[in-house]
Amino acid sequence: MALFLSIILILLFPSTNAEWPPSPGYWPSSKFRSISFYNGFTNLWGPNHQTVHQNSLTIWLDTTSGSGFKSVRPFRSGYFGASIRLQPGYTAGVITAFYLSNNEAHPGFHDEVDIEFLGTTFGKPYTLQTNVYVRGSGDGKIIGREIKFHLWFDPTRDFHHYAILWSPNEIIFLVDDVPIRRYPRKSDATFPLRPMWVYGSIWDASSWATEDGKYKADYRYQPFVAKYTNFKAGGCSAYAPSWCQPVSASPFRSGGLTMQQYRAMRWVQRYYMVYDYCRDPKRNHASTPECWS
Repeated sequence: MALFLSIILILLFPSTNAEWPPSPGYWPSSKFRSISFYNGFTNLWGPNHQTVHQNSLTIWLDTTSGSGFKSVRPFRSGYFGASIRLQPGYTAGVITAFYLSNNEAHPGFHDEVDIEFLGTTFGKPYTLQTNVYVRGSGDGKIIGREIKFHLWFDPTRDFHHYAILWSPNEIIFLVDDVPIRRYPRKSDATFPLRPMWVYGSIWDASSWATEDGKYKADYRYQPFVAKYTNFKAGGCSAYAPSWCQPVSASPFRSGGLTMQQYRAMRWVQRYYMVYDYCRDPKRNHASTPECWS
């Protein structure tokens, strides 16, 4: 009888490895071909701190400059990904980023969707910060929607694929095809709707990046290096015809996630989420109605 009950419990409540997420069952990255850096992107700043070799981009930060790149086209929806390898050791104060933005088209009033790696000190893990800005003011009053994670692997040992899927109804952040966050469109006021470009960068954000600015960039450890490869940018460009269909993160053409994808996402959020703006009692949630609507 005890053995029978154990089998029933295993079937009803399958165990998960608390060190690795359950399979999402669907791999959106496989639906989009890789593009070469020069076919999809161009240098934005710090050209002397950027090299491309066999379709692998290296950018770095030192006392003279950081570096950034930008897609050649704006998009109104799509899947945007890159495989990234981060620098080990002391990287406090340093931000390595892959994100969507229209800041150059709408300075002081822009939209942005971020994947940012917050640098760290010896022996502590990187923090992956996801964020969504909507018509940010750029004057210090931007309403951030930060959700932060540690990772279930060491992002300095190998390349891992990080992606943003942006459709008219939702934004989904993915790591190695595992969804870690879904941000649904609950109102026009809380969702980015204007075309955005794809960006990547490495820069000094000592004032806030590591433990709210407690630890600063230490240039004794320069250069701070980030490597990008396996670029993917597919979807509806800002110039595409109106009948262009938004892409999906799941087999459902209408968008959303499967139950298996939700299970994987809940696992990540249970074991590796370290901050959620909606659960922060110090935040004024009147300005983030999506937290309670």
